[in-house]
Amino acid sequence: MKFEDYIKRKIVKRTTRDRQLIKSIIKAVESDLKFFEKSEITEESSRKIVSNYYDILRELLEAMANNDNYKIYSHEAFAQYLEEIKKEANIAHKFDRFRKIRNNINYYGARVSVEEAKEYKKEILSILTILKEKYLRGEK
Repeated sequence: MKFEDYIKRKIVKRTTRDRQLIKSIIKAVESDLKFFEKSEITEESSRKIVSNYYDILRELLEAMANNDNYKIYSHEAFAQYLEEIKKEANIAHKFDRFRKIRNNINYYGARVSVEEAKEYKKEILSILTILKEKYLRGEK
C-alpha cells in the first residue's frame, strides 16, 4: 500500500505541527534510551529490551511525522512514511523488519537470544542517531 492510501483510509491524518509535542516525544525518547542503556541484556530481559527499543524508534518516528504534519496510526504506515516521504528505503526496510520481530515477541512469544538482542539494539541505536541528526536536529 502506498502512503497516500493510508491517508485515504484515515490511517494517516494530516495535522498541524506541534513543536511542544515534538519536544516532549524527543525528551521521552532520550529518557527511555538512558534507562535502557543501563539495562543488562540477559536471556530473561532480551525480549523486552528488543521490544522496547523498537517502541523508542517508533516514538521518534511519531515526532518526525508530526514535524511533517502527519499523525500516523499504523506501524506499517511508518515504514511507508520512511520510504516515500523521507526517501529512506533502507531504514524503512529495517524498521519493518524490527516491527515483525517485535510483533513476534509481543504476540507469539518469540524468543530472542542475548546476541540477537545486542545486535538489534546496536542497529536501532544507529537508526535513531541517523534520524535525529537528519530530521530533528533543531527540535530539542
